[in-house]
Amino acid sequence: MTKFTVLDSHTAMREILGAPVGRRAELARPFLEQAAGMYRYFPGEPDVIALHHMGSGFRLDKEDERYLPALDTMAGARVWERVDDALQHALQVQLDATPDITVPEEIVVLIVLGNPDDDLFMGPSKGMSANGSVTGYLWINIWPNDEILEQIEAIAVHELNHNLRYANRVWDPMTVTVGEHVVSEGLADAFARQLYGDLGYSIIGRDVLGDDEVFAKVLTGLDVTGMQNFTAWVHGDAHARRFGAEPVGLPTGAGYAAGNRLVDAYLAATGQTAARALLADRDDIIRVTLDAARS
Repeated sequence: MTKFTVLDSHTAMREILGAPVGRRAELARPFLEQAAGMYRYFPGEPDVIALHHMGSGFRLDKEDERYLPALDTMAGARVWERVDDALQHALQVQLDATPDITVPEEIVVLIVLGNPDDDLFMGPSKGMSANGSVTGYLWINIWPNDEILEQIEAIAVHELNHNLRYANRVWDPMTVTVGEHVVSEGLADAFARQLYGDLGYSIIGRDVLGDDEVFAKVLTGLDVTGMQNFTAWVHGDAHARRFGAEPVGLPTGAGYAAGNRLVDAYLAATGQTAARALLADRDDIIRVTLDAARS
């Protein structure tokens, strides 16, 4: 059975924020390096401090009186305990549906406080970013507003779904398509919704869930390859500009919204649960959905 190691980043961040600014990066490095394996596909030797800042983590090089109260809010909301409980429950639900899948021996979970001065993080991303795509690691970065705290379990199990899918399917950067990424987001949201209802919709895709023009536009990019193109098609133009990609004319969360529609149509047509469909082939999902739309 998989062991979830939810790192005690609460204690670590409190110690860091209690130290002089000049020492904070030095103190942060050991706790961030406990999850450095999530960067194992990066070229060279990635610097965890630079990546922390790049990922909209709280700044280690400045004083900010909002940080400690926000950390207190996270602790008061039992974020770490709730994430642990949600992951344990979700894994059991998944294994009940697909008992023969490969699961990691350990999944390390790093929860960090976000940067409230990061306009992309607080604006289009609405105070949350997360990653579960690298097997064995989950990273969750939040600014603890009420909306994010309400859905913290759903955020965690969404990322777990990615982790388990790609423990069993190969993500080849040379051949993977936008369609795979879009479908994976739809599957992860569907799994979170199976457990938590509408709270399982990813926060950045909710505003365009019913937008037919956005859905149609995403469909035109499903065969695009090259991971440098994925941010624009899945996250939208604002994120593309931030990370140096070419915008394609899509709003924030377009790929998430499209993924939900594709997967929902597939689940309705096949009668499967999201958990049962964990390893469903992207081409099957897309084909079933488009066939249903034509009929």
